[in-house]
Amino acid sequence: MPTVLADEDDLTRAVIALASEYGRYGYRRVTALLQADGWQVGKDRVQRIWRREGLKVPSRHRPRSRLWLNDGSCVRLRPLRRNHVWSFDFVQAQTHDGRSLRILTLIDEHSRACLALKVARRINSLGVIEALADAMCLHGIPEHIRCDNGPEMISKALRKWVAKAGSQIQYIAPGSPWENGDCESFNGKLRDECLRQEIFYSLKEAQAVIALWQNTYNRVRPHSSLGYRPPAPVSFPHLAFRLPMAAAMQ
Repeated sequence: MPTVLADEDDLTRAVIALASEYGRYGYRRVTALLQADGWQVGKDRVQRIWRREGLKVPSRHRPRSRLWLNDGSCVRLRPLRRNHVWSFDFVQAQTHDGRSLRILTLIDEHSRACLALKVARRINSLGVIEALADAMCLHGIPEHIRCDNGPEMISKALRKWVAKAGSQIQYIAPGSPWENGDCESFNGKLRDECLRQEIFYSLKEAQAVIALWQNTYNRVRPHSSLGYRPPAPVSFPHLAFRLPMAAAMQ
């Protein structure tokens, strides 16, 4: 395995290769990837190589502040364990011909793992139920599900299904996306690292590319709030079965 005594050229090539493969990662995340690959190297040395080679550090954005309400809304509910709080949202994209794509993003707020990225031309409340059912079959039932007040989220069918599954929907205040801050942050990473880097010529291509990014995000991408570890370094199991929609709606 490489060590800190390894040839500087080898380490430089490794840094450049990772910077090329993960173009939106800074030197800290590249350091974490190198360490996961066996390099005994610190971030200061990687930063020195980073600057010497003229690699660009992605610009940082000012973090959004949380809105703390004095009622019982879920914004004050902090995830304490896996499956305590899930959150989901929608992201818009398009294919090369200008046709719309809709992406449902679902994350576990404690582990930061992406549990689902459902890509389709349209997603209604039944599509949301299907994505949640698949995720629950894989990962268990969450205690709370945080989302906004979009028409798909407030539908009677979704609320009835979630309650029957044994979970609770926690709606954020209208016009306050920062109350769903973890999912908003994830959506920003999806846009920055995937959607703005790719041209999709078909729905199937978009589904395949976004699924590949999801796997990289869960298994490879270092997450700063997790001590630069990926959210789910062990691969999620494949879906064993799909909950039939007829049964789900009964």
